[in-house]
Amino acid sequence: MTAARHRVWADVDLGALKRNLARVVACVEASPSRRTPGAPCVMAVVKADAYGHGAVPVARALVGEPGLWGFGVGDSNEALELCAAGIRAPILTLGTIIEDEVPAVVSHDVRVCIHSMDRIRSLEREAQRQGRRPSVHLMVDTGMGRLGAHPPRAAELARAVAESPWLEFEGLATHSSPTRPGHPFARMQHERLAELVATLEAEGIRPRLIHMANTAAMLGDIGLDFDLVRPGIALYGVVGPDVLRAFPDIGLEPVLSLRTQVVYLKDVPANTPIGYNGTHVTSAPTRIATVPVGYDDGLSYRLSNCGSALVRGQTAPIVGSVSMDYTMLDVGHIADVQVGDTVTLIGKDGDESIGLSDVASLVGTIPYEIVCSIGKRVRHVYRRADVAAERVGDEEIGGGGIA
Repeated sequence: MTAARHRVWADVDLGALKRNLARVVACVEASPSRRTPGAPCVMAVVKADAYGHGAVPVARALVGEPGLWGFGVGDSNEALELCAAGIRAPILTLGTIIEDEVPAVVSHDVRVCIHSMDRIRSLEREAQRQGRRPSVHLMVDTGMGRLGAHPPRAAELARAVAESPWLEFEGLATHSSPTRPGHPFARMQHERLAELVATLEAEGIRPRLIHMANTAAMLGDIGLDFDLVRPGIALYGVVGPDVLRAFPDIGLEPVLSLRTQVVYLKDVPANTPIGYNGTHVTSAPTRIATVPVGYDDGLSYRLSNCGSALVRGQTAPIVGSVSMDYTMLDVGHIADVQVGDTVTLIGKDGDESIGLSDVASLVGTIPYEIVCSIGKRVRHVYRRADVAAERVGDEEIGGGGIA
């Protein structure tokens, strides 16, 4: 068990992260539809601060790993953060960029997804002004309905990029809509993208990289015949029970645990109201532990009176309302609880564990929301083997860096 050194902290296991990447690479290479065996095949998605795990430390841990092509981010600010941290692998902005962001992405060699002729022209103008030739990926809407051009329009945009002296046509992509592996709609999206690829190839247009597979598509063996896959949540070991039932041998490991510590203990009699509005009233004498974590740290308010934590390897129910800064646990049934004891909100303690999917199911959301809600007060402790480093703001300290 991690020593309780902070008010609330996230343990991030970089060793598990790298092993998950290796498993993803092995999954892709094992696919009979794989066309380019041995080539870099994974664009690791690190958007939303690597789903709350910390984009810069995650990227630094994965750079140079076998099978990694580069990184996918949500917007240009995330891309520039990686550039400023010295990440030299390819970085693709998977979303769209706005006009004012064009100069920075061109000057920093950030790959850009394009969706319109207007953006093609603005990138050309800026590339000519700077004397550079940025790489672009054309996003095709095959059924997501969010970003990207429909296939006929995408063909026109592809021709414009292919003819441009200022743009490098590096990629053609779409985004899979279903979140269930092997869904028929994802197969239809694959067919639509493959048809567009064939149309362009007949005209002599073939970008180097074709990609569509997120975690769900990848696990369903959809899009593995293209050049790259774009796993996000799989890299962080977040898979739900439906995926585990369908893929019992997948072997992905949770990367993040969320912990806090007991800061106050109080013995209370029966009929004692707990928390705002007294939403919990004790039914018998018990002991209440106060822990310094609340919804500002990412512990959902919806866990009030229904969630739980692990203390000394046992389950302690959350009682009363989760507040902004503090939460109360009933530990009356757990022997020898002390101020300073570690409390696990997500992760394992002894033989017991609380998974991200468990928490998400309790509050009626998806695991992505849980990890992306982790607040800025939460310390991140990065672990590789027995050495740890901490991220405070934008810096990492301790253990001589990440070991």
